[in-house]
Amino acid sequence: MKPKVLLIEDSTSLAILYKQYVKDEPYDLFHVETGQEAKAFIERNMPELVILDLKLPDMDGEEILDWIVENQLSTSVIVATAHGSVNVAVQLLQKGAKDFLEKPIKSDRLKTSINLHLQRTKLENLVDDMQNKFDRQRFRGFIGGSIAMQGLYKIIDSVAPTSASVFIIGESGTGKEVCANAIHKESRRGDKPFVAINCGAIPKDLMESEIFGHVKGAFTGATTDRKGAASQADGGTLFLDELCEMDLEMQKKLLRFLQTGTFTPLGASKEQKVDIRIICATNRDPLQEVEEGRFREDLYYRVHVVPIEMPPLRERGNDITVLAKHFLQQYAKEDGKSFRTIAKDAESLLKRYNWPGNVRQLQNIIRNIVVLNEDSKLKAEHLPAQVTQQRTAKRATAAQQTQPSMGTVGHVSKSSIAASSELAASNEVNNASTNQENHTETGQLAATPLATNPAATSKDVVIRPMWQIEREAIQQAIEYCDGNVINAAVLLELSPSTVYRKKQAWEAEDEQNFVQ
Repeated sequence: MKPKVLLIEDSTSLAILYKQYVKDEPYDLFHVETGQEAKAFIERNMPELVILDLKLPDMDGEEILDWIVENQLSTSVIVATAHGSVNVAVQLLQKGAKDFLEKPIKSDRLKTSINLHLQRTKLENLVDDMQNKFDRQRFRGFIGGSIAMQGLYKIIDSVAPTSASVFIIGESGTGKEVCANAIHKESRRGDKPFVAINCGAIPKDLMESEIFGHVKGAFTGATTDRKGAASQADGGTLFLDELCEMDLEMQKKLLRFLQTGTFTPLGASKEQKVDIRIICATNRDPLQEVEEGRFREDLYYRVHVVPIEMPPLRERGNDITVLAKHFLQQYAKEDGKSFRTIAKDAESLLKRYNWPGNVRQLQNIIRNIVVLNEDSKLKAEHLPAQVTQQRTAKRATAAQQTQPSMGTVGHVSKSSIAASSELAASNEVNNASTNQENHTETGQLAATPLATNPAATSKDVVIRPMWQIEREAIQQAIEYCDGNVINAAVLLELSPSTVYRKKQAWEAEDEQNFVQ
């Protein structure tokens, strides 16, 4: 199709002259005389370029420019201005106009300007398309621009225009239905129905009726005819979620339907034919289900034409915080709360958590925080214990391999703080339990050095109370974390509430001793 250029000019004679100038150019020039006509044309049939006269019979041309800019309409504007109004034209360039033409407009100047800006618009659109295609932060219900999601978007782009069956595989909460809906919306069937069925939520006795429908009297309780999902999705897409939950007998009927495109509603005698696309999904390993006899092999190969594996949230990097901020702002707006952003320590905890429930779990946690708290920023203290008390393999390994002195905590890594405190406490207990007790004449406890500890052979082991060791470890961790109790609790693998409680108790005790 030829590009469209809209001329907004109240002078009919000038409009005829300009049309004559560009009659042989590779674009179509349309003409309107008033601002209202211009708005109606732009809303109905967006032009690539607008040539705007500033003096119109019903409004000032500047109002049209403001309206285009405020509504972010995808069209460029060239201002046509009379001689002596160049200053006004410059102001309009600052507002968003791309160029100005000084009247009377000469033929070469008009054609050059139009062609230049049409080419510029074409290049800008190509750049936008490339960015949207290869660096998308949002796509058809998905939020996130990680490498894993960019790969998913490209697969959807490739498979959507085809009629191939798609089998979506992924953990619960990764967005399998969002993926199915995205494929549907990007396909030629996008304006037709999208019908979703959760095979795991429907009793097996009702599954056939749910998919194929029934006629009145087909079974007890069937008081009217009812269309099934297959009929409802005619022309569109039928999404069968948790397909591996379907019983084997129903799988057999589904296979025949997929092969022939025909089915017979329960209780009916006449076959019906529909045109639908099938998209299936499961959170199980379908091939393992086939091997163990719970899923028909012939059905597997019928629906497993294009497999799509949904990336779990833990593999999506910065998408975790992007999603968390989106949910935070969405729920804060819905509930009239003040939450707007996420603190750095909370972001760090969110990224390190494993998210076994994926996006659905993140969504529920953010929802819970917004409901139960009032703040402008989501902080680490708002997060549930399951997120703040996580144990990572890296820290556990460091605890096994590292035994630094607590006196040099400032020179060790954060991951070794918890290890050093636990090992110090463990050594004290082990020493106390394995030492032989000898009472001196003054009644003091003396400890015999451990035979396996060469460093302890030259002097007695000093036994300190466990509460002193615990307090020392916690205080050193807090100091190392610059007073951040949440981070200290994470490193020590303790509940933040436990650390807060002990810290407050020690401070109260110190204050009482000071007063006395």
